[in-house]
Amino acid sequence: MATAEAANAAAQMTAAPTMETRERTIIVENALYRVEFSSRGAVVKSWKLKKYQDDAKPPRTLDLVHPEASQQTGGWPFSLALEDPQLETQANTALYTVKTAELGGEFHGKAEEANAAPYVGAKAAALESATTELQAPAQLSFEWSDGQTLVTKTFTFDHSYVVQTQASVRQNGQPLTAGLAWRGGFGDLTVANPIPVEQVTVFYDAGGKLNVLPHKNLKQADEVARNAWAGGCTYAGIEDRYFAAAFLPPQGAPPNSLAVRYWKLSRDAQSEGKTIQEPVAEVAVGTGAPGPDSLRVYVGPKDYDDLKSMNPPLQDLVQFGYLEFIAAPLFHVLKWMHAYVPNWGWAIVIMTLAINMVLFPLKVKSYRSMQRMQKVAPEIKQIQARYKKYSLRDPRKAEMNKEVMAVYQREGINPAGGCLPMVLQMPIWFGLYRMLGVAIELRHAPWFGWIRDLSAKDPYYILPIVMGITFYLTQKMTPTTTTDPSQQAMMKFMPLMFAGMFIVLPVSSGLVLYILTSNLVGMGQQWYLNRTHPMTASPPPRDKRK
Repeated sequence: MATAEAANAAAQMTAAPTMETRERTIIVENALYRVEFSSRGAVVKSWKLKKYQDDAKPPRTLDLVHPEASQQTGGWPFSLALEDPQLETQANTALYTVKTAELGGEFHGKAEEANAAPYVGAKAAALESATTELQAPAQLSFEWSDGQTLVTKTFTFDHSYVVQTQASVRQNGQPLTAGLAWRGGFGDLTVANPIPVEQVTVFYDAGGKLNVLPHKNLKQADEVARNAWAGGCTYAGIEDRYFAAAFLPPQGAPPNSLAVRYWKLSRDAQSEGKTIQEPVAEVAVGTGAPGPDSLRVYVGPKDYDDLKSMNPPLQDLVQFGYLEFIAAPLFHVLKWMHAYVPNWGWAIVIMTLAINMVLFPLKVKSYRSMQRMQKVAPEIKQIQARYKKYSLRDPRKAEMNKEVMAVYQREGINPAGGCLPMVLQMPIWFGLYRMLGVAIELRHAPWFGWIRDLSAKDPYYILPIVMGITFYLTQKMTPTTTTDPSQQAMMKFMPLMFAGMFIVLPVSSGLVLYILTSNLVGMGQQWYLNRTHPMTASPPPRDKRK
């Protein structure tokens, strides 16, 4: 008897058929974004970030949604992910009824803590026109039912990049497991890629560890089990190099309370006049259990400070790579300098000056080591001449090395001492290379003149060429300690090799600016050392064996 009563109660909870007869468009704006919803599927058709442009020519306001990919794959952002494929398709293509709420009054508290409750003076209305535009703070409610399945979605917007969402799916009165998905790809497809990272990746945080999944680690959609929800996540989402859509739990939710699913499809894309199959990453996030899903979704730039202030913190999305212990401090020093020098290019110049001043004592030490090496260079040359007739495989060559090292030990010389400043500079170069490639603060940041984007290549290759010239001049000013003609020829060739490498490879102009400034400072330091501590070679010693 009790079972029958429960079944009747569940049946009564199923709403009467609720659906629209025509598609409607709802646009929500604030100072940060312009979002376009469609009532067909209650999905997002466009998400434009007003403060950012893409790399198209001419540039356009950046849209994180890819209409071509979504149309080909049949999925849009904020569609539903369900365990029943047929029901999923039905819920994501149905025409929903729409209600809006103009949320007035004063909002108190941080944006990421917002929900509809703190707003007063809300005026709800059903949509009659085909297109409706709203200014945040605002709330959208979508509802659809065929008499058996009831689907509701609610989106609440404020003045931040965080959107409050709630989705619920019930069938015959029983809650179903559902999640909100970002489908159809993500991010800026027009950006040039100067660092070896995937364009779009899926991420999730489990147990305090961020997991980033490139395309090759995503399975095809037909290989993903419909009930394959991976639980225990603190947050999850999809990202490209500079932007992210991160699904977060509601405020006060227990840690590791989210579940995630991810997969990839493919679409036809044009590349150099040919049609290729381009993978499209997709992700869905929910609780992984039957019932409504309440989520906060951050859709915006990967600004380190803003992400760090989120709850939970998201600054790990700014990925500095394996040289983070170098790249992260350089980033924070550069940001600190930018607070006083409001041009990122000049901030890089000043940071370069500071680093070279810190390394100058090591340069002096290196110079003195080179002085001692130059002093014994004739003696080393004489030793090498005695063993010149032997091949490299001849055991007697080892005797030559022993004699050379004995001379160095006698004079207290470290053969690698002259390379110490360069050895210390190389990790800084690699760390800066990585940092300039992922810090959104440097994206489209101009220096002056033709350098309009410090994160991109020099369009006219002027900086790499000048950098190669300064390498050559620095080398000419630096006394040589090698007596091997082949090594001397290699040293003369290196500036040309460096310049060519920086022209061919997609190296950011910010990194080239750092190296160029470092070379100019090094030339000044070398001039000072040459003037105050001139090198004088001693006459060659007499060969006692003669």
